[in-house]
Amino acid sequence: MKALPASFYNRPTLNVTEELIGKVLVHDVRGRRVAGIIVEVEAYIGESDPACHAAPGPTKRNAPLYGPPGRAYVYFNYGMHYLVNAVTEKEGSPAAVLIRALEPVEGVDTMVRRRGVKTDPGGRFSTASSENRPPGSVFTRRLCSGPGNLTKALAIDLRQNRSDLTTSRLRIEDHGITPDKVTWTPRVGIRVGTDREWRCCWAGHAGVSGRVARVKD
Repeated sequence: MKALPASFYNRPTLNVTEELIGKVLVHDVRGRRVAGIIVEVEAYIGESDPACHAAPGPTKRNAPLYGPPGRAYVYFNYGMHYLVNAVTEKEGSPAAVLIRALEPVEGVDTMVRRRGVKTDPGGRFSTASSENRPPGSVFTRRLCSGPGNLTKALAIDLRQNRSDLTTSRLRIEDHGITPDKVTWTPRVGIRVGTDREWRCCWAGHAGVSGRVARVKD
């Protein structure tokens, strides 16, 4: 499968946000390929968006937001988790899409080991290897639910900051997967800019993090 071209990202951020649902985030590390279908994302757009890292203007930390579209913007959040974003729009227009949740499709055993997970929340599969877990099980789908969980599962950290998502080992591919329906809600985990309904999810997907998205007709 080919990675998405830079032109995919060089568009209005909300268009990119919706079309990232169903695309596949891939990371190759020392010959180990892990991948997951993107099922939840959030948009952060410009200096006028109080929740966007560009709100205070250009800084050393947020420099990737002002750079070319199709690059990764990775940062350390609250001293706890790495978060990964895809930079959008033309160079100089700071915007990006935060990837919040994936459905694992390749390298599940590797993800389980990196996450340090032994059982699902209900205690099931405690004696079974991940090879015996159904691919579509809730356990598997929750492995990469939440932006900090997915970066840990895919071994994404500051070394991938500014990576070219079209050519590097960290990339986003099109596998021809299209969600039946997507939903839009306010963004989560922030204190400002909560009025903007810029969180897009695969409707009804078990891997979506946080509160369940409200379906819009």
